[in-house]
This record gives sequence, structure tokens and C-alpha cells, in this order.
Amino acid sequence: MSDVTADRLQSFGTTIFTEMSALARRTGAIDLGQGFPDVDGPSEVIEVAARALREGPNQYAPARGAGELRQAVAEHQRRFYGIELDPETQVQATVGATEGIAAALLGLGNPGDAVIVFEPYYDCYAAGPAMAGLTRRTVSLRPPDFGLDVEALRAAAMSDPADSDDRRPARFLILNSPHNPTGKIFGRAELEAIAAVCREFDLIAICDEVYEHLAFDAEHVPLATLDGMAERTLTVSSAGKTFALTGWKVGWVTGPAPLVAAVAAAKQYLTFSGHGPLQQGIAHALAMPDAYFDGARDALRGKRDRLCAGLSAAGLDVLRPQGGYFATVDIRSIGEHDGRAFCRDLPERAGVVAVPVVAFYDDEAVGLPLVRFAFCKRDEVIDEAAARLAEMRGGS
Repeated sequence: MSDVTADRLQSFGTTIFTEMSALARRTGAIDLGQGFPDVDGPSEVIEVAARALREGPNQYAPARGAGELRQAVAEHQRRFYGIELDPETQVQATVGATEGIAAALLGLGNPGDAVIVFEPYYDCYAAGPAMAGLTRRTVSLRPPDFGLDVEALRAAAMSDPADSDDRRPARFLILNSPHNPTGKIFGRAELEAIAAVCREFDLIAICDEVYEHLAFDAEHVPLATLDGMAERTLTVSSAGKTFALTGWKVGWVTGPAPLVAAVAAAKQYLTFSGHGPLQQGIAHALAMPDAYFDGARDALRGKRDRLCAGLSAAGLDVLRPQGGYFATVDIRSIGEHDGRAFCRDLPERAGVVAVPVVAFYDDEAVGLPLVRFAFCKRDEVIDEAAARLAEMRGGS
């Protein structure tokens, strides 16, 4: 049978994460590709979820999410950012942040609406709009500093710079900060510029803040806290990165009640509800003391520094991340130019797996020499990967 995949998904195929993780398993290489820790999160959080599994009920959680989780999310937003939310109408639990983003696009978007994304982008920012029948407009963040081009953003908001026939204003903007894959944290001046464009063009902002507690070198400022943005911003986050529990897939969307209601309208026909006992565990996790959040951030900062030092020692030009799970390198520093070819050959050459950043760019010329390595691993794994990369350089 010929390919029966829907036309809107024909260009996506298997995700780069699936491809590279499969390569790691097949070759036995160290997997610094996909962003998951190699140790589990806090035992007390796991025990709360385990107790909920044992004691039940193990039936459908409410479609909006367990009341304990929604209350915990609201309290978390007040505690860390001074954002006041009604947990009944302004919080929606989701099966991870990816579902939250998809439900926002499906619940609010109409066919042909345009979504602005900053590239390099997490891959669901391309697939999600396609599944919702929306069009994607990209604004490039260019190395080495991945700075914001405000004029390019305004041009994308006005019309599609790549399509002279598409002169409609955009409807949505997706912002990810701390940013995957670059680790960039959008500074306050950049956020003010983004907010000004959102207000001018009446954009709805969808903010992916899954790395919110892993900001190392700059403050994480939610876009929703800026003037005139609370009423037009959906904030999406999840437990996976902060609590090293990526397999639990417990996320949430917060914002003004009418926007959250649109997310809920779509989400109920995706998964309806999910992971009730795990939601209990994450409700407990979100109330943990500041020492946990500070410790998680500091531990990841140390791993960032450890991997960046190892990559530099291997001759790679490191574009030092300010937060998140990943470090990006420019492979031209070791005489390479094609990140795809480099990553496909790397398991045989060095016994390490990484991800080509070009997979997250529409402008492939910008992304082609960039490669992403994950540092959310045990120190001994990071050290061994760095040693192998250094040996590759010495043997080349």
C-alpha cells in the first residue's frame, strides 16, 4: 500500500528524537540526544503517587485535572511569579506540555491562521500547527547569541515574509524560554519587545515554560507578567524536566478563563483525562520547599558546566546555554559542516549520540553546522562521553 499518511503530516516522518534514540540502542552508544535524565526524581514524590495507586481510586480523573493538582499549580504560579489564578477556571491539566500546546492550537485556531515560532524550534511547534490546519511562520534566532530580531518578528506578525500572497496578520505566537534546543533565556528587554508586538497585532501568546526552574545565568520572566499580556497569554508547563520524571507526562495550561476553556474543549477529545495517581504526586512536588528547586537548578548548572568543558576540550565551539537540558556546538570548529551526517556517524566514530539542530530549522543553512548534546545525565556518563569525543578528535 502506498503512503496513506495525511498530506499535512507527510513532511514530518519519525521524530529526530526517536531516530537518534534508536541509533543509540542499536549501537550501544552513550545517548546524549534525547532530553531525559538517567536517574529518577524525588523518592517522596514517587511514594505519594505509589500510595495513590495502591489506595485509589484508579478511575478517570476529572477532565480539568485532579483538584489537588489544579490547586497546586495555582499556588505555584502565585508563589514564584505573583500570578493569581482561579484553579477551577484558569488551570487545565494535560498529558504533558506537548498535549497542552496541541490542545491550545486545536481549541483556538481556525484553518489558515498563522502561528509565529522562533527557530530553532521544538519539533511539536511545527507538527502541532500542521495538525490543526494552521500555517507556520518562522523568525530565526541566529548563532552565536541567538538574539531576537524584532523587525523580523514584526514582519512575520504582519504577513508571511516567505509568501507574498499571504498578507494576513498572524494569530498566535509560540515562545519557549528557557529555550530548547539553544538554552537561551529571553531577557526582559526582548520580552518587552515581544509583548509589544503581541499587543500591536492582537496575538495570542502560547508560552512553553517547561524549563522554568532550570534557568542558570539569567532570570526566567513569564511573558504573562508583562503589561497587557495576562489576558492574551496561555502558559504551558509540566513536571517532567523540573522533577526528573519525564515519563509521567503530567502537564498544565494556565491563563485567562476563556482561553483555558478553549484548551479544555479540545483536550477532552484528545485524552479526556490522564494519570490521576501521578497528578497526586505532582501536586505534592509543586509544594516542595525552595531548597528542592534551588538544588535541582544548581545540580543541572554543574552538569552544564561539566559537559561544556568536555565539549570545549574536544575542540568543539560551545554556544553556552543559559538554562535547560542542552548544550549546542558548532562543528565547523573541528572541520565538519553537516550536522546530520556528523550525528549519524558519531556513534561509530566516538560511541556518542547527539541531535542535529538543523532538524529544528526551516532555514537549513543556519542550522546545518549545529549539534545538540544533553547534559541531564550522571556525571560519570558526561565524563565518559567527553573523553570519547576527545579521543575522536585525537584520532582524526
